[in-house]
Amino acid sequence: MTMTTRREVMALISGALASTTLGGRAFAEGPPKKGGTLRISAPANPSSLDPATGGAGSDHAFLFTMYDTLTEWEFDTLKPKPGLAESWKFTDPTTLVLNIRAGITFHDGTPLDAEAVRFNLERNRSDAKSNIKADLLSVAAVEVTGPQQVTLKLKTPDTALPGILSDRAGMMVSPTALKAAEGGIVTRKPVGAGAYSFVSWADGEKIVVKRNEKYWKPERPLPDAIEISIIPELTTGARSVTAGQNDLIYQLPPRQKVIIERASSVKVVHGPTLYVLQIFLNWAKPPFDNLKVRQALNFAIDRESFVKAALAGLAEPAYMNLPKAHWAYDAEVAKLYPYDPDRARKLLAEAGFKEGTPIELGGYPDQDSVQRQEILIEQLRKAGIGVRFVNAPIAEASAAFFGAEKKGAGLLSAWTGRPDPSLTYSLMFTKDAYYNAGRAPVPGELEAAIKESRASEDIEVRRKAFSTVQRLVMENAFVVPLAFQFELVAMNKKVQGYRPNLLGKPKYDDVWLGS
Repeated sequence: MTMTTRREVMALISGALASTTLGGRAFAEGPPKKGGTLRISAPANPSSLDPATGGAGSDHAFLFTMYDTLTEWEFDTLKPKPGLAESWKFTDPTTLVLNIRAGITFHDGTPLDAEAVRFNLERNRSDAKSNIKADLLSVAAVEVTGPQQVTLKLKTPDTALPGILSDRAGMMVSPTALKAAEGGIVTRKPVGAGAYSFVSWADGEKIVVKRNEKYWKPERPLPDAIEISIIPELTTGARSVTAGQNDLIYQLPPRQKVIIERASSVKVVHGPTLYVLQIFLNWAKPPFDNLKVRQALNFAIDRESFVKAALAGLAEPAYMNLPKAHWAYDAEVAKLYPYDPDRARKLLAEAGFKEGTPIELGGYPDQDSVQRQEILIEQLRKAGIGVRFVNAPIAEASAAFFGAEKKGAGLLSAWTGRPDPSLTYSLMFTKDAYYNAGRAPVPGELEAAIKESRASEDIEVRRKAFSTVQRLVMENAFVVPLAFQFELVAMNKKVQGYRPNLLGKPKYDDVWLGS
């Protein structure tokens, strides 16, 4: 395997961030065994089961069951490791060679060879329907250089690519299925090469996948099947686990921890993540096309109080898109927006913003989202900002805000994190990025700094570039970060081998069911 230790630092997160805590009652784990159906409660219907066309970060919990990625990541560090690509190597700063494992097939029997990888990467970076083109902006061409070898020719050096290929951009879909699918998308008929193959999707109710008997990882997966029930109300979802109707629930709100730990049959795992609650802004339309209004919004929010009131203290106040323990965190940027409602009010006046003028923001209708909205409404009111939330299910609200409709001036949602921080910034803060809701221009200096963060393998060079990126994003107030939420997963005593990860996106690589 060709892996270079000099790249290992690329995605490293400090040990402090990587730690996790096991709460609740501990249950002894015996030797792993096959069999059984893992039953999961999920908080949202996916927007798509096609990795290139989905628009919600919550989709990953479904996608990771059916699609393997070219690279994977270590659970505790996010360091890239081999996946469908058994090795990779930068032969020069603008050439990345991927060696694809031999003998792997998609669920429909199509060989996963170099041509299949080329087809997927070309689709992901250039298809009009792809929402992940920004992931692969550095790629100039994808060439088949052997039966199981693909070479990526880059426009500019991009040391973040191995990490990027562990996310949507590296999820491989059967070319046969894509060519046969209506409109060239497999939203409802996903065909990957992952541990589980698709069985059914009852919209808003349940998704079922079954074990891929030809999976390339020995002795994996262990359960026969996974049934994922869509239960938007998290209290109801938690109750389904304590009652034994489901085996596991993820993305529990912090207030549920004390409650669910009372159940004798349940254990709780929690730990820090890159998952940041934030207000996405469309800075192409009023009132957020005015810098002073965006800045005022950031000054108007008391993040410390928000964490205590909305998240029971199980979170870190967020002043940018990276938490304190991240290797690229810039403490000086974190000082830009202390809680200062008077300054917010002054900035609004300078912007000609009439006090109390209502601003429409999108949001979600579940209990915890509504609670967060109420806290923010009250905080913003103190600064003279009137906010009205228009709620819809996650997939619907996300599509309305980020897609063609461009509904609302902002969206209270979350950024689920990415293995490499450059991807986080390029997906939100470049002109044509999907999560730049207005597809509005950004300073050329910002785009240049994002490119610079991917140009070197030297961690200090990257750190300096990210300092510039973070400063420019927050000086321009392109987003209103609120809090880094801890992962909180509850499961019954049958579930063994579950491990939390820094992305806060559940994977079931080593999960098995005991008696």
